[in-house]
Amino acid sequence: MPHFMIKTQSFEVSLADKQSVIIPEVFAEQFYKANKKRIKVKANFEGKFIDFHAALKREKTGAFRIYFSRAKQKELHIFPNDYFELQLFEDKSKYGVEPCEEFEAVLLSDYEAFTIFESFTPGKKRSIIYAIGRYKSSQTRIDKSILFTNNIKRGVSDPKLWLKEN
Repeated sequence: MPHFMIKTQSFEVSLADKQSVIIPEVFAEQFYKANKKRIKVKANFEGKFIDFHAALKREKTGAFRIYFSRAKQKELHIFPNDYFELQLFEDKSKYGVEPCEEFEAVLLSDYEAFTIFESFTPGKKRSIIYAIGRYKSSQTRIDKSILFTNNIKRGVSDPKLWLKEN
């Protein structure tokens, strides 16, 4: 039986607080029922679009919420009272976020580091992918990827030290 990607139509939202958006139940429920807690989001405001990965969280109240960082708000020029459009898609990525090319290349060239990385929890994997992907320069992403792989192979277990020279 083929697996169809879950996706919603576009819908209008506004910020729920400084860094999150409430997702209407009618749109969130289909992901939740399919046990898909990681989603891809397309945000649209005044002709500008961004795509990002998010965790779909269900609160004790039953409301669904995603994190929508200030950096994403700034990129779209969204202010607290603005209404903007979202569309949700099932996240088919391996890690719940797309790693940058540089990190993937370094990891795939080092089997020992790749094996250690793959043993991490999904959240730890996403954290390091985000940390390395934040660097603007490709060379810095390569350098940090190599530093990370060397550190984990040497047994550095504290995530705060993974991207630091020891």
